[in-house]
Amino acid sequence: MSENVMTLQVITPAGMVYDHHASYITARTTDGEIGILPNMISTIAGLEIDELKVRRPDDEKHVDYIAVNGGIIEIKDSLVTIVADSAERNRDIDVSRAERAKIRAEKELEVAKAEKKSDEIKRAEVALHRAINRLNVSSHK
Repeated sequence: MSENVMTLQVITPAGMVYDHHASYITARTTDGEIGILPNMISTIAGLEIDELKVRRPDDEKHVDYIAVNGGIIEIKDSLVTIVADSAERNRDIDVSRAERAKIRAEKELEVAKAEKKSDEIKRAEVALHRAINRLNVSSHK
């Protein structure tokens, strides 16, 4: 493998979502956005609900987008591994399902706020954030 290439694997309980070479990756950790290059120092960090941007080495203009719903990222020896509860490539996102999830989460959030139920508010906010993330990632087609 070239010095300018790393491997990215995104794994969920449902299986491998993504397994490709990359020249550059952008991810949002719990401490902020991180840019990842081949041969970077070993790192482990928590991930936020956000999009993952992957620049492929075969075409500098080609970027893969992946909706990642939290999880952990490990960088070691030009292997980047992400373990997440769920993740979807932009081409695999069912937009109408994501839109329905967004509407459902907005209604749940409204009810939880009206009833002042903090646990339900937090749950609805996470569901809404996930749905919005999926819709944002799906727009990169």
